[in-house]
Amino acid sequence: MSAEPVPKTNGGLPSNAYTELKPGEEYVPVMFPTKTFPEVTLWSVCWGLIMSAIFSAAAAYLGLKIGQVFEAAIPIAIIAVGLSTVFKRKNALGENVIIQSIGASSGVIVAGAVFTIPALYILNLHVQFFQVFLASLFGGFLGILFLIPFRKYFVSEMHGKFPFPEATATTEVLVAGEKGGGQALVLVISGLIGGLYDFIIQTFGWWSEVFTTRVITAGQKLADNYKLVFRMNVGAAVMGLGYITGLKYTAIIAAGSFVSWYVMIPVVSYIGQAITQPLGVNVTLLIKDMSPEQIFSTYVRHIGIGGIAMAGIIGIVRSSKIIVSAFSLAVKEIFGGKTNHSDRVRTQRDLPMIIIVCGILLTAALVFIFFLFGVVGNLTHAIVGLLIVLIISFLFTTVAANAIAIVGTNPVSGMTLMTLILSSIVLVSVGLTGEAGMASALIIGGVVCTALSMAGGFITDLKIGYWLGTSPYKQETWKFLGTVVASATVGWVILVLNQTYGFGPNSSLVAPQANAMAAVIKPLMSNQPAPWMLYVAGAFMSLILTILGVPALAFALGMYIPLELNTPLLVGGLISHFVSTRSKNESLNNARRERGTLIASGFIAGGALMGVISAIMRYKNINLVNTEWFESNSAELVAIMMFALICAYMIWDSLRAKAEE
Repeated sequence: MSAEPVPKTNGGLPSNAYTELKPGEEYVPVMFPTKTFPEVTLWSVCWGLIMSAIFSAAAAYLGLKIGQVFEAAIPIAIIAVGLSTVFKRKNALGENVIIQSIGASSGVIVAGAVFTIPALYILNLHVQFFQVFLASLFGGFLGILFLIPFRKYFVSEMHGKFPFPEATATTEVLVAGEKGGGQALVLVISGLIGGLYDFIIQTFGWWSEVFTTRVITAGQKLADNYKLVFRMNVGAAVMGLGYITGLKYTAIIAAGSFVSWYVMIPVVSYIGQAITQPLGVNVTLLIKDMSPEQIFSTYVRHIGIGGIAMAGIIGIVRSSKIIVSAFSLAVKEIFGGKTNHSDRVRTQRDLPMIIIVCGILLTAALVFIFFLFGVVGNLTHAIVGLLIVLIISFLFTTVAANAIAIVGTNPVSGMTLMTLILSSIVLVSVGLTGEAGMASALIIGGVVCTALSMAGGFITDLKIGYWLGTSPYKQETWKFLGTVVASATVGWVILVLNQTYGFGPNSSLVAPQANAMAAVIKPLMSNQPAPWMLYVAGAFMSLILTILGVPALAFALGMYIPLELNTPLLVGGLISHFVSTRSKNESLNNARRERGTLIASGFIAGGALMGVISAIMRYKNINLVNTEWFESNSAELVAIMMFALICAYMIWDSLRAKAEE
């Protein structure tokens, strides 16, 4: 029996798109599963590949400049909608999803590459194009292949249980572009407001990007004497992410952050007053001379990394049934005869499991050859490197997907740092040390980092396709081509930028994440200790939280992600709760929440698109920011007032919704 269509919200998504399904209830996407729509066409593939190349170059520059890689999915979705409108393409929704899915390979591949590969240059190690290209390519392939067996669980079985903030925003953009009308108008207006707001901060610096309690004398004294400080990013896009994430998860994330900043940091500072020498590897300051931010990055953040790692292991254990079912499906398909996929509805079809298994085996063989002849030059070391890549990439695939599903942020740098530490220890134990060991560990880390980044990003694409009703197997097939283009572009851009600017603290391209990786790996390859007790403390914290029934991954993410990014998430979550609980009329509450989701999506889309424009301006050395004003207390006071205004606007506009909409 085919499911009955569920009423659409504002002419767009069905009303049960974001809520948990009742027993017997089904979700019917915008494009009905029983009908065929244009998806993979010459138009969509060509534009997807063009977007992959362009955004890979832009994201690589920005990631090396400031250590942040913008999410390319939303800007690409906006451009896809614009192109289909200008060229008057009919039924373009499926094509636009394919353009977005192929093009979005750029951001995830860049995140995997720029966090690790530049460290090779920073350590004065020899790097060739093929090493950067293949590390990104094979990592991307593994991320796709390892994630596909978990697609059904994350996008379908957990329907309504994960907020998927990034996927929600992108989906709203695509639906609004297709349907037009009032929904599109709300999205466009909020996109203009949020985009202009964030663009002013990034490009003109009329007010600060981060508000801190140091703006008042008492706050400065608290920070100096007791290491207590409040920090909040005032960006509209970050607050919008918090709105879509919802109060439940943003409260847990913020709680993790508050434990880091208002429990751990003061405790470390108090104990450190009596310590008369620097504590830890590569640490030159005494604890009593550190700022709260320095204590966080030097000590407390490692507890969050340990928590994320243990939360990942717990997630693997809890997902064991899904993993076992994926393995049993593979065995049945390979050894139990052919399985007929044609009788499945197109929206439920993945690539056949035999292709997935063969793809993993082929990629593993190519990784081994790459390591043997292009990295380590030793059979034992190549086998060890391959095992590290396969085991860690597989185990942390669900962690990356979970993190994106919950908060829209992939803790890939933290998981990569853990990979580098484990890789270094293992490689040293088998006799690979010095420069060869550092190069090997970093390239292995690059493969793993890209795999995890791809897994997190691709689950967003698949969730978008699930909501809209595209064919998963088509997204999965063409994602590989987007990965090839993105990997080649990233490899070329990194080489060119190194030759032009160089990487490091004294360069115009600081590459902060890669510098951190280089600082960690150098002592490890010299048999110096890692902060194991901090990782262990984080691991036990995750175990305790799990016993208490608190989502450990969300809490650990809060401990790892800086405070200024978690506080606006909480503000967005509080606004979401406020606008959806003001009335006793449930229909009115739902209408307000859905209008707020459109506004939040506009903020995210506008911020992401303007982020690309800001990146291009930075690349052209156009700097319109008055640094002295931008970093002043007065600019911070203006920032908190502007943030209050943008929050007030979101509340006011959300409450304008009517129950009959």
